[in-house]
Amino acid sequence: MPEIVEFVNRGAAAVTPTVVDKVLRALPQWKLEFTQIYEPLFPHLGQQLDFLANAVEDFAEGAYKELPLYAIAQATFALLYAHKKVGIIPDAVLNLGRADDSSVVRAVLIPNEKAFAVYAAAQDLDWTRITSQP
Repeated sequence: MPEIVEFVNRGAAAVTPTVVDKVLRALPQWKLEFTQIYEPLFPHLGQQLDFLANAVEDFAEGAYKELPLYAIAQATFALLYAHKKVGIIPDAVLNLGRADDSSVVRAVLIPNEKAFAVYAAAQDLDWTRITSQP
């Protein structure tokens, strides 16, 4: 997974406030898309993406400013990546199409677990349900 972490870090380094603003405008539609994800091999992916979308949205709108900027940049990159239909593994590939999306999301959740757990608690969410498992 070190390669995925490096990939996420490089992607996050390109996230600017303008990118966050563009993602913020697209999030309502993307959240609907994320609710339609059904991948038995990655059962937590939709919920994880929704969590990251809410975190980015709350940060960008000023509702929750306690998340580290790097965590927001990584989360924004993960949302952009998951929204694209073509990734390292195209989403159309049966049983594996979301493997790369899941890896990217977990590469964001795992190193930022403490900050996201605090955010989850502030939102009255059970962090244990937003698992870093695939």
